[in-house]
Order: sequence, then structure tokens, then C-alpha cells
Amino acid sequence: MAGCIGTDKDLKYFNEADVTHHKNVAQTIDYPDVYSGTVHEAAATAPPRTIASRRKDKVVDLMLEQAVHIALRNNRIIRTAAGFRTPGSFAFTNPSSIYDPAIQETGVLFGGRGVEAALADFDTTFATSMLWGRSENVQNNIFFAGGQAPGSTLQLDTGAFRAALAKRFADGGSFTVGHDWDYRGVLLPAQLFPSVYTGNVRAEYRRPMWAASGTEYTRIAGPSNPNFGAITGVSQGVVIARINNDITLADFQVNVRNLVSDVQNAYWNLYLAYRQYDTAVVARNSAKQTWQEAAAKKAVGGISGFLLQDESQALDQYYAAQTQVNDALNSIYTVEIQLRRLMGLTVNDGTIFRPADEPTMGEFAPDWESALAEGLTRRVELRRQKWQIKSLELQLKAAKSLTNPRLDFTTSYQVNGFGDHLFGQNDNDVAGSPQGLNSAYETLTQGNQTSWTAGFEFSMPLGFRSARAQVRNLELRLLKARQVLAAQELEISHELAVAFQNLAANYANMKANYERIKAARERLRIVEEQYRRGLRIGQQPITADIVLRAQSALAQAESAFYSSRVNYDLSITEIELRKGSLLDFHNVFLAEGEWTPQAYEQALRRARARSNALGNERLLHSEPQPFAYPHPTDATPGRIGIDPAGSAAPGGGTLTIPPQPDDQQKKKETAPPPPAEKAAIRQVGLKAARAKTKDDVAVPLFGELDDYQPNALAPRSVP
Repeated sequence: MAGCIGTDKDLKYFNEADVTHHKNVAQTIDYPDVYSGTVHEAAATAPPRTIASRRKDKVVDLMLEQAVHIALRNNRIIRTAAGFRTPGSFAFTNPSSIYDPAIQETGVLFGGRGVEAALADFDTTFATSMLWGRSENVQNNIFFAGGQAPGSTLQLDTGAFRAALAKRFADGGSFTVGHDWDYRGVLLPAQLFPSVYTGNVRAEYRRPMWAASGTEYTRIAGPSNPNFGAITGVSQGVVIARINNDITLADFQVNVRNLVSDVQNAYWNLYLAYRQYDTAVVARNSAKQTWQEAAAKKAVGGISGFLLQDESQALDQYYAAQTQVNDALNSIYTVEIQLRRLMGLTVNDGTIFRPADEPTMGEFAPDWESALAEGLTRRVELRRQKWQIKSLELQLKAAKSLTNPRLDFTTSYQVNGFGDHLFGQNDNDVAGSPQGLNSAYETLTQGNQTSWTAGFEFSMPLGFRSARAQVRNLELRLLKARQVLAAQELEISHELAVAFQNLAANYANMKANYERIKAARERLRIVEEQYRRGLRIGQQPITADIVLRAQSALAQAESAFYSSRVNYDLSITEIELRKGSLLDFHNVFLAEGEWTPQAYEQALRRARARSNALGNERLLHSEPQPFAYPHPTDATPGRIGIDPAGSAAPGGGTLTIPPQPDDQQKKKETAPPPPAEKAAIRQVGLKAARAKTKDDVAVPLFGELDDYQPNALAPRSVP
């Protein structure tokens, strides 16, 4: 009986046992008895590609649209580029998944309940019980010994049946219908019957009238239960559960958007890696050719002056270029694995991806006001924060209700029953009573014995310190949430500003680097021709050093051009990311799952009722007020995202949106372009051709690059 607090017995054995094995087992880390099988993609992959084990794999030309589609199809657990190869990788730190919205929807824990669990508070509850019992006690009384000798044992047989249906209503009230029977069998003097059944059928109704009253409070905080005190939290209602689900959907959309962004970045980084490799190969071959020419000159007597070091310098440049080729090839392998990881593919399946799309080269000129307005209305982070604010606003409204006294209206009505037997065919009982008490159910159904109650119950804590503390806490949390929203909106404007700056800078760099390529090529042509002819500059001959420098300058110019070209395309994507339209940019759309069939039937029934209602919209209003709309509520012409108190933006300023064009103007702006302009837009590509307004258009290729054909930009060699 002492259990764990008892002391061990001091047992003696004939010999000392070797307990080393048991000590080792006790100190060994245990592993769970879980077997799920290793996924095929992880266990059956081929070895990764390295520069030391090159082989001819099948080259697959991959479009960006295909990469995004494969990634969305394979990422049930959503991958991210951040944290790769670190302890903070997505797979080891509570990763997000496509199941998160459903998990939240079906939550049942306090503080994290889903809509179904919140609606369960209004389900009708049925409870019943049937208990039999017997009690035998010695009686210290001659009158209550059942007519037996003093000190006799009194035997009492009992039975109790309870059954009830309880229902909570949206206004906070509750209704209960119950049916009870109690059986008592005992031999005592002065009793009509040795055994008797007493019971009732009752109906009870209770409704809060002051604190925790009304439909709005109940849908926010959930039904109030006086058994748990006045303060039990105000975040367990259906509305808050639905808002929590919308917040989870916003988090899911952010994760999908980040995945698409990471896939696109990896795709263009792989494109750049191919270009860098191609440039490095060309530079290496040029250095090799220069070394061969210098070696040939040395062999025929070029052993004096500046020509003495040409061969060794050219050989040094050749090996330096070879290391750049190795680094560029390894970069292809590394970035390709990163893209495969984001796409949910194996490390190596015998194929190697090569980007088939070309980065945008046309000038993209977005309109600042339109982009800013779009960012301040479409960014999912702002929608998530506004859901937080709406949740806190509703909780604050419910918490203020609890600062009032508790006043409940309660009433009940009861029909009583009494009888010698539970059931009987007639009223005749052994006691010969004029009413006839043979059948308990007969007296119950006659309804002659009734009882009722009606009144009010009042309670209040003196001071309301807990309730007022809850109100103050929610006020502070709401104030912080509004300030966070203002900071996020300001942050979005800064992000868009930097994106616009990067867009202009990368476009200018791309044009300058192309001109740099042309100048470097011309310089190399002239220097190589002078070197082969053995010309001099003054008294100094044209050496291999000048040729090698020109070759290196051309390689650097080409590398810079490809880098600026990729950066320019990524800067276009960054603008779409910062203004919240990246998923639309890639034709990715999210939607909630289908409803149950009963929900469709109920929605159709209500739609028919509304369609047949009287047309008195001017007098109709929602009570309680709606908490969600199918579109941004502050996306109105002229103003956007402005808090009535002026806290949404520093200084309480306003953001003016340009007037919207009329239908004729829209038709004029969206008219099909002429054939020549169509061809130019096709050269620019889809991303640059997405025009929003007349000030946000895709400009055709600038004239300096007209002679730079896309076919000439294709990789000249495949690793």
C-alpha cells in the first residue's frame, strides 16, 4: 500500500550478479517502434554528379512553367530554399504542409479549436443512467425497525433512472428536457406502499440577460458556462475558429508563394550557371589556343625580350581558366540539385535539367502608384494581419460584456408521477386511495401533479478585476496589432521602392554589359590580329599578355552580361512578389476544398429563400455585423488602407489611386497589337508582356540588342 514511497528490501543473495549489461541498457538511447518504410526517391537514387565522375546523362530541356507545376505537384510538405544544409532546414523544424488548413479546421484543443469543434457546442446532448442499489443498516429505534425487534436490520432497495436532452442556442440560452424515476422499497410502518415509484417529466430553460448574453457574444466567445466562472476566455466561438482557419490559409498561401519564388530563383540560377560554364569553356579554349601559339613561336626562336615569358604566362592563364571551368561545372551540378530538391525529385535519375526559357530582355516599365496600391491590397501578409485585428476586435467586444454582472433568467415546468407500480392496467391499489395510485405512468400522464419555477439569478464579483484585466489585455494586443499593420504597410512601400530601383539598375547594367561585350570582342579581334602579325606598339612587340588580358576581359564581359540579364528577370519577378501577384503571375490559384453535400443543399435552400424575399434592401441590416467580405474592403478609388484614426500610415496621410478608365478606354488599351508589335512582345516573353494599365506596359527589345539573336545565346556546350 505504500506504493512508490516504500523502501526497497535489503535482500541477500548467495553470489554477486554481473549487472553491467543492465546498466548499459538503461543508459542507451531508445528508438521508437515505428516502421513506415524509406521513401523510394531517397533510397533508390543514383550517386550525385561530380566533376570527378562525369558521364553522359540525358539532357532534359525544362521550361519554368513545368518546373513550377512539378514543384506544386510534389510538395505535400512544402519545401523552401532557406535553411538548406543547416540545422534549421524546413524538414526538421515543424515544416508546413498542405494538411495544415485541415488540421486547424479539425482542432479540438482549447485555444486552437476548429469550426467543427466550435459548432459542436450547439449539438444536442443526450445523457441517461440507470442505477440499482441496496442498503442494510441496524436501526437504533423501535419505530423505524420495520415492525421487527429493536436492533433489527432495515433493508432499503433503491433504483434511479435519469434521461435528458440538452440543447444550447446561439443567443446563449439553453433548454433541457428530462425524465426521471426513483424507486424506493422498504418495510416501514405508516406507509401506503412497501415500494413506490416517484418521477417526473421536466423542461428547463435558462438564458443570460446581461453578461455573456446575445448571439454576437456566443458566436465570438462560445456558450458561457457558469460552472467554470465568469472568465474562461473569449476566443472559443465559431467566428474566432473561422478566422483562425483563414489565418492558417493565409500562412499556407505564403508558403506556396515562397515555394514558387524559390523554384523560379533556382531555375534562373541554373540558367546562369550554364551561361557561366559556357563562358568559362570558351575562355579556357582561347587561353589554350594562345598558349599553343606562344609555344610554337618559342619553338622557332622566340626566346628573347617580351616573347620569353609568353608561353609560361599563357600556360598559367590556361590552368586558371580550367579552374574556372571546374567551378562553373560544379555550380551547375549544385544548383541543379537545389532545383530538384525544390521540385521534390530524386538527386539523380539519369537525366540533367537544362533551362529552356530565356530571361526577359525587353524593358518593363511598371507604374509606381498602381504597383503600390496593388501591394497594399493584395499582399497576403496584410490580409493575415487584418484577420488578427478582426479577431482581437471581436474578442474585445465579447470581453467587455463580461464586465457586467451575471443576470440569468431561468424557468422550469415539471409534471410529477407517483405509483405503487411503474406500469399498471388499472388504478386500483392495495391502499385503496380514492385517486388510484397503482400505476406511476398513469398518474404522470394525467398531469394532475405539476410544479413550476420562474425567476432570475444574479451574481457579480466585487471589483471585476479579472474581467477588466482581460479587457485591458485585449486593448493592448489590438493596439499592437494595428501598429504592426501600419509597420507592414510601410515595409511594403520600402520593399517596392527597392524593387523598382533594382529593376532600373539591372536593365541599365544589362544594356551596358552588352555594349561591353561588343567592345571586348572588337578589342580581342584587333589584339589577336596584331599578335599573329607580330606588330609592335612603339618599340614593344604585341605579347601574349595583351591577348590574354583581352580574352579575360571578354569572358568577364559575357559573365557580367548574363548575370545582369538574369538579375533583371529576377527583379521583374521581385516586383510581382512585393505587390502580392506572384502566384497570378505564374497562373497558380488557390481555393478551399469542397463542402459536404449537406452544406450545398443548405446553401441552395437559403439562396432560394433570399431570392423569394421582399425587396426591402433599404431596411435590411445584418445582426450581428458580418466579419468577412469576398474582396478587400479598403480597395476603394481614391483611398486605400487608411485607418479612421489615422494610424494606418505615418501622419495619417492618404494614398491616392489614379482614376479608373472607363469601359471604352479599357477596350482601347486592351485591343490586340498590330502584327509587328505582336512579334516584339513574343520576343520579350510572357512576363514582360503582362500590361496592367497604359503606363504599365512591356516595351519591345531595345535596338542595341536586335542583332543578338536568342539562338546565339543557347548554351554552346553541355556538361
